[in-house]
Amino acid sequence: MILGMSISTFTLVHVVLSLVGIFAGLIVLFGMFTSKAFNGWTALFLATTVLTSVTGFFFPADHILPSHMVGVVSLIVLTVAILARYVSHLVGPWRWIYIAGAVLALYLNVFVGVVQAFQKLPLLSSLAPTQSEPPFLIAQFVVLAIFIVLGILAVRLFRPQVDSAALGAA
Repeated sequence: MILGMSISTFTLVHVVLSLVGIFAGLIVLFGMFTSKAFNGWTALFLATTVLTSVTGFFFPADHILPSHMVGVVSLIVLTVAILARYVSHLVGPWRWIYIAGAVLALYLNVFVGVVQAFQKLPLLSSLAPTQSEPPFLIAQFVVLAIFIVLGILAVRLFRPQVDSAALGAA
């Protein structure tokens, strides 16, 4: 039992949080290309991505795993992105800091998704049983390259309107 749930139920909650985070994150990312802030989607993305990282620490483990390290990095990045978005209101360098943090957090969620896909899906698992084979490495490289390009585009294109009322309250 984890937090009063069976391991299978907890795993399902964790996976659903992750998938909702990825979906919402992609909407937020593509909104950046048209300078749309998508406040609701952004809050959903950040919240579910934080919860995905946090819930990952509740799975039984007898030592620190690579997934724990990804979770720690993700939570640090998300903390900075949340501060940039909601405390510093994307003013000055906080705009690109938020974008970099949001894109990196989304990438890390997708990165783990690819790892899980290669572990759990029989076709992918047979192509890269130890996740050190070329199909796995190529898939991760392609995902990384896509996120680098999308991140650069987001930094160049995302110019949201600054809410002067929020700035006055800060």
